Amino acid sequence: MQLPPTTWHEQTTAQALTLLRSGEGGLTSAEASRRLLEGGRNELAATPPPHPLALFAAQFRSVMVALLVASALLSGLVGEWVDAAAIVGIVLLNALLGAWQEYGAERSIAALRRMTAPRARVVRDGVTALLAAAELVPGDVVLLEAGDLVPADARLLSAAALRCVESALTGESEAVEKQVAALPVAAPSAATVPLGDRRNLVFLGTAVAAGTARAVVCATGAASEMGRVATLLDAAAQEQTTPLQRRLDALGRVLVFGALAIVALLFVVGWLRGTPLIDQLLLSVSLAVAAVPEGLPAVITIALSVGVLRMSRRHALVRKLPAVETLGSTTVICTDKTGTLTLGRMEVLELVPAEVASGGAGKEAGGTLATAFAAACDAQLGTAADGGDAIGDPTEVALLLAARAAGEERSAIEARWPRLRDLPFDPQRRLMSVVRRLPDGRRRLFVKGGPDELLGRCVTSAASAAQVRVDVAALASRGLRVLAAGQRDLEDGESLDSPAEQLESRLVFTGLAAMRDPPRPGVAAAIASCRAAGIRVAMITGDHASTALAIAREIGIAATDDLAIHGADLDLLDDAALDARLDHAAVFARVAPEHKLRIVRAWKRRGEIVAMTGDGVNDAPALRAADVGIAMGLGGTEVAKEAAHVVLADDRFETIVAAVEEGRGIWDNLKKTLGFLFASNTGEVLFVAGCVFAGYPTPLLPIHLLWINLVTDGLPAICLAIEPIERDVMRRPPRDPRVPLADGPFVRGVLAMGAVSAAVAFAVWLLALKDEPLADARTHAFSFLVFDQLFRSLGARSRDRTVPELGLFTNPRLAWVVALSLLLQFVGPAWPPFARLLRVTPFEWREGLLLLAAGALPVTLLELSKLFRRAVSRRRESTR
Repeated sequence: MQLPPTTWHEQTTAQALTLLRSGEGGLTSAEASRRLLEGGRNELAATPPPHPLALFAAQFRSVMVALLVASALLSGLVGEWVDAAAIVGIVLLNALLGAWQEYGAERSIAALRRMTAPRARVVRDGVTALLAAAELVPGDVVLLEAGDLVPADARLLSAAALRCVESALTGESEAVEKQVAALPVAAPSAATVPLGDRRNLVFLGTAVAAGTARAVVCATGAASEMGRVATLLDAAAQEQTTPLQRRLDALGRVLVFGALAIVALLFVVGWLRGTPLIDQLLLSVSLAVAAVPEGLPAVITIALSVGVLRMSRRHALVRKLPAVETLGSTTVICTDKTGTLTLGRMEVLELVPAEVASGGAGKEAGGTLATAFAAACDAQLGTAADGGDAIGDPTEVALLLAARAAGEERSAIEARWPRLRDLPFDPQRRLMSVVRRLPDGRRRLFVKGGPDELLGRCVTSAASAAQVRVDVAALASRGLRVLAAGQRDLEDGESLDSPAEQLESRLVFTGLAAMRDPPRPGVAAAIASCRAAGIRVAMITGDHASTALAIAREIGIAATDDLAIHGADLDLLDDAALDARLDHAAVFARVAPEHKLRIVRAWKRRGEIVAMTGDGVNDAPALRAADVGIAMGLGGTEVAKEAAHVVLADDRFETIVAAVEEGRGIWDNLKKTLGFLFASNTGEVLFVAGCVFAGYPTPLLPIHLLWINLVTDGLPAICLAIEPIERDVMRRPPRDPRVPLADGPFVRGVLAMGAVSAAVAFAVWLLALKDEPLADARTHAFSFLVFDQLFRSLGARSRDRTVPELGLFTNPRLAWVVALSLLLQFVGPAWPPFARLLRVTPFEWREGLLLLAAGALPVTLLELSKLFRRAVSRRRESTR
């Protein structure tokens, strides 16, 4: 029975009623009940939040976690129950932390349902009744008035000065003037008419700002435009992985294949040598434990959690942990205009009074331009003390605020000049008028409306009218909306009941008001910071192209020669053509929700890491599809907040820049931490494998390696991951999202440090094995590796700056962890519980000092390499 939603605006009222098998008197109760059973209730399908157990299970999908679980199983098979229990405990703790962060994050559809109107005035059986909006069906006739939420998508049958605020659906802050007449058929298809231009339709979840209307319901529930947004949101909700997750999974696969290759090779060596099977299994467990940094998932989770805390202090609330790092990877920010770059409300920017002859009406009582505009308004403001909470059309609210700034309150105007007659705004006249009685008894007509329409009714010279039109064109070219004001005193005996065309004639032109939705303070500087950081900013808005482009040029998003791409043009472009235009696109205007989603996906096809900001229902699908969705916390809808990964507590674009800075700093720290951990594990693997290939006994037991990876590596790694952010992170270009985590410099550094550690460890092992029992030799090798990695954590804080340059106590947590761990490892073997747990033997203090000296050797070489690289770099610069 229903037509596709893009064609209702082309139907006349009679055609719409015929197609819906309805009439001016609405449906009968019996027919409405039948349609309700057939088509379902006027509500959006609820999607239950994910079960906590499902979220917990989802934490085990990464390759790294799978590798840890395999290590635990293998440890249990050979009887290393302490090792197995420790690994399982780490995995469970990490899963609990991740599930806790994500619980309750999937309620977007429920938020959409809360936005629908709960009650509606419906004509049933020829009688007006108040019914639950969920019971509406296509064909129902509904009545609307100012302050109502529209209960369903509907085709207007009649309207009087109807204006609707549709910003939550279209992104346009200005109230839309509605009409009843059918729109002409668009070419090449009806789908090219933007949602905001379908002026003979009203939409579910939008608000009536002014006027009254009668409309026939043409779409309910999932078939409505709000329902289409819910469908897009559901489609965009497919699980996505972040850049960090993808990089860690890739690294995990390398670890898996590397560990399997080494184990297989050593199995072959052991088999050829006739090594007993149990010894081979023990060796396999040792290598598996050495290859896998057991503490890595917990370190990453803790590092991201600390990042969440830091961002919250800067007013960015992170709902999913991986989004912290993803922000730092961002290469493109697709931002909504209304409420994000702008304040989301109209503001009078300029008042241009007319030159009025001496003694004219404009010179008389209350004749300021701001007062003249306010006298022709219906909106209402709160008191000055409560900040001016407003009810009514946003344009009129802006005019009343301008009058308030000039010292004139609407309540004072109403008391001083009582209303005698209102002539509501009409789309055909494009004027609104109010007749008021002045204190001296005269009746004055105040008029506001479109400049062309009002000038045509003024007693103004041709030269003056031409100058006004020049002024209007100049203001409009800046993306401003322009209104004109006029007035005249009614003659004695002139009837107030005269037609509007007669009353609104022979006017005296009083001036112009230019208004816009102004940019947020500080947003231009924030966009400049993004450019300095190499981040592309693109505006995606439902507003008009001229307005959007003017704002974009003012705040630095668009250059003088940039043009806006219209939503209708996007419908004519295939994916390849759209991708080709992205390099030169700074503004996308008059776009629908599916356009925003398509633009985000186009950027992602090019390998960009995309952040999408927004506050309205229309932004939710793109927020969900982006690598990072960023919603406005103060002015944003619940739908946008639930769809986003990050919520800005202060709605400031500058907070996005602060969040990106934090994300980049977190990535720097994570990469330092990963380099430290993998260099340590590489040294352990090379050491153990080298001893086995050389025919020596296994130098380290699984419990030794587990202690190193969890305590000696793990605690310093956590301190490295929360290192203070370096000052120049926002002066670097974004990381190339195609470059793997383990790139060339990373791998070379890891292999070099691992090789140095393994070589020194092998020397310590040989010297100890020569004169000491096997248990003592293992204690010496184990202690050396602990000392080595604790010292190296101090040097891992920076790739270029040395430990003395950084200062030992600029990261006090790390300094304390290293000091206490060194003390524990030095005296621990003499304490029986420690010795039994780790299977070590006591050593003399002289041996301990020698082991400490050996442990400091690798970090000394690391520090010398920093000085050497700097010297080479300075020499190259001096020869240029």
